[in-house]
Amino acid sequence: MSPGYLLLVMAACGLLTFLIRLSFIAGGRWLSAGPGFSAALRYVPPAVLGALIAPEIFPGGLASDLGAGSPRLWAALVALAVAWLTRNVLATIAAGMLALWGVQGWLA
Repeated sequence: MSPGYLLLVMAACGLLTFLIRLSFIAGGRWLSAGPGFSAALRYVPPAVLGALIAPEIFPGGLASDLGAGSPRLWAALVALAVAWLTRNVLATIAAGMLALWGVQGWLA
């Protein structure tokens, strides 16, 4: 495969991705979303965040060993408590990372 062909394919994929995303932004003026759809969109960010975080907490799946010695589980519980108490994303991330490092250092 020639480098020119590879660059052409990459540019075409980038353009296609751009056009697909642009269609939702530009076409949003003419398409109105119903109240049910708009209400359902509020659940998209928590669902995406959960999908990103769950594999990190449960690396071997739900059947993996999540005993008291699992630093990721403890850090997730600390982050969950901070999120519930403060409703602050930055504080939640900082507390979760500090808890993870602390538990990893304590167990090591």
